[in-house]
Amino acid sequence: MNFKEELEEKLKFVNQELEKYVRREECPEKMLNSSVEYSLISSAKRLRPILMMSSYKLFKDDYDAVLPFAVAMEMIHNFSLIHDDLPAIDNDDLRHR
Repeated sequence: MNFKEELEEKLKFVNQELEKYVRREECPEKMLNSSVEYSLISSAKRLRPILMMSSYKLFKDDYDAVLPFAVAMEMIHNFSLIHDDLPAIDNDDLRHR
């Protein structure tokens, strides 16, 4: 398997795992959940979790132990991108010039 194929395989794997964490049932936070799903389940490259999984694979053959950390890393990265775009939360005058 070449690098590109391996990257695409891991990308699909990470996307499947991320979808497991998206809350889809009816609830009062439905609008918030829809927003989270929209930003989290996007056409991202997922380099951080893929690098974490690849590093772990140097020592172990499966991804079971590292997968929750890889997914969490992607969620934190996704949050940081959204947080960066919200000037009401992050309204540092020096940063937004």
